Amino acid sequence: MINPPRIVGHRGAKANAPENTLVAIRRAHEEGATWIEFDAKLTKDNAVVLMHDETLDRTSNGKGPVAEATLAEIKKLDAGAWFGPAFKGETIPTLEEAMALMASLGMGFNIEIKPCPGREAETAERACASVLANWRGPTPIVSSFKRQSLAAAQATAPSLPRGYLAEELGRSWRADAEALGCVAIHPGWKHLTRQLVRDIKEAGMKALVWTVNEPARARELVAWGVDSIITDRPADIAKALAG
Repeated sequence: MINPPRIVGHRGAKANAPENTLVAIRRAHEEGATWIEFDAKLTKDNAVVLMHDETLDRTSNGKGPVAEATLAEIKKLDAGAWFGPAFKGETIPTLEEAMALMASLGMGFNIEIKPCPGREAETAERACASVLANWRGPTPIVSSFKRQSLAAAQATAPSLPRGYLAEELGRSWRADAEALGCVAIHPGWKHLTRQLVRDIKEAGMKALVWTVNEPARARELVAWGVDSIITDRPADIAKALAG
């Protein structure tokens, strides 16, 4: 069983700190989030790092594909200055570094497997192995848009709960999710309906919805029965839901 909280920080607290960094995790914690969602990708030498994009360009001063850079090369990059001068010197963390910080803060997480092309299974296998070896906190959720990644997680780390990620749920979402042994559905909010939320709950699955930054929308989704709101603004959404 999994018990994700009502609010999950998206890539940390993405609106107020550089995404997928340790400072973003700390900021999410300061904003009251007890869980975060973050992205996992492999370096050239198979280290698992927190990174959303296929390239280093947008969220660091590096250039080129993540898959072509070693961990040593990635660790030399600045992953904070692009967001603001106060974050200059922030580095791209490894999964192990992120888990160590979250453990010290008493946080949990949803790890999204975000593989580079052709590394769908390998990324899931290595990320899940690291979680199993290093994590002793609340049971996390492993999610992905890539069905091959979820299948690899199911085969190699069946004890880690899986989440079925989709921008929009197609007609076969339940059969597909059940075939992958998923216990949660992670739909985008734009195409979600009250009936779909009912269907998710009737299937016995948790509903974690992304990326919700508007207070009114968050309140509506919670009224529909959504379990967790994944947001760039944990403090703002927590205030909205408490009001």
